[in-house]
Amino acid sequence: MNSLPQHLRSEDRREFERLLDEVLRSAPHRPELAAVGQRLNPAQLRTMAIAASALITAAAAAEYQRYVRIRDELRHPEQVPGAADGAPAEPDPAATDLAAAHGAGAVAVVAVLAPLLSATAAVIFLLIGYILRTLDPGQSFAGTMLTAGWVFGALTVAALLVAAAGLLLTALRNGSSPESRARDAATEEVARARTAWETALLERGILPFLQEALADHPDHTGSEHADPEHQPD
Repeated sequence: MNSLPQHLRSEDRREFERLLDEVLRSAPHRPELAAVGQRLNPAQLRTMAIAASALITAAAAAEYQRYVRIRDELRHPEQVPGAADGAPAEPDPAATDLAAAHGAGAVAVVAVLAPLLSATAAVIFLLIGYILRTLDPGQSFAGTMLTAGWVFGALTVAALLVAAAGLLLTALRNGSSPESRARDAATEEVARARTAWETALLERGILPFLQEALADHPDHTGSEHADPEHQPD
């Protein structure tokens, strides 16, 4: 058989094959599978295990169902109940996210434009002021332009500090939001459920099947090389 039964999803059928291949590769280091290669080779055992995958995976059916359920809940969260019953509708997450995105976008624009505009003004005023001072050192207007340039330079530094602080606070707020924490917790729960399924599949499914397959095919190599003196006349 070249493919596994459809009771496992395609991504999980690949995981089954991966676990099986890992066990067969590590057989020389597993005492319970020491007979691999003597009674049956890894390719034969792999073919037998894939053909009997329905029996093997049934040993971890409960863990698999829980893993799939939690994974589906994370990938496709259920819609808020009660909207169809006339209950007050909850705020639309998409609309909330869109409004937050617009607000964050406006803040980002201001954070970028404010330092840019003030820095441009500072350069212009300083350039004009130094040119005027060079042409006419006694001109008071040159001093005014230089003063304005340094003021805008200070504003540029202040705007950069405020923008950096705002971006940092936004990043911290988004990283510690309830939605982010809930998703992180759900992802960790999926990982734990997957580990539980893989452990059960290995310990209660794959390994017992391979051991039983080896036990059902005894090694006949010893009898083929038996001492002729002990053969019956």
